[in-house]
Amino acid sequence: MKHILLLNGPNLNMLGIREPGVYGSLSLQAITDRLTKLAEELGVGLECYQSNHEGDLIDRIHAAYGQKAGILFNPGAFTHYSYAIRDAISAVGIPTVEVHISNIHKREAFRHVSVIAPVAVGQIAGFGANSYELGLRALVQYIDSAEG
Repeated sequence: MKHILLLNGPNLNMLGIREPGVYGSLSLQAITDRLTKLAEELGVGLECYQSNHEGDLIDRIHAAYGQKAGILFNPGAFTHYSYAIRDAISAVGIPTVEVHISNIHKREAFRHVSVIAPVAVGQIAGFGANSYELGLRALVQYIDSAEG
């Protein structure tokens, strides 16, 4: 069975409370529960982790090397400036899909640039909590097609 690492960055533990007009009313736990069910349907294992700390996320990315088939990642604000996370993803070479609940390209100008996108296989943004499900489906399909 393939195993996927779901990473969530800073402030995503506050989903359901934080700006529901932008991020919706679902909690991170509710999103994780939905994804776990979808992962089972897709025949993959899913490990979920959230941290507000850059180094913790980097440590999880490093630990995924040789262990995980893919990474589904909502980097939160780290999207826009964490070259350290970008370099960690590049270093491990694990297919990564970047996801965002809101459409970062329709928000403040500083949110328009992702330093993660150039090392990800794709980016899905703007579909609310469904961005995660779309991202997981796309990642599994990418991994399956890469394996031939």
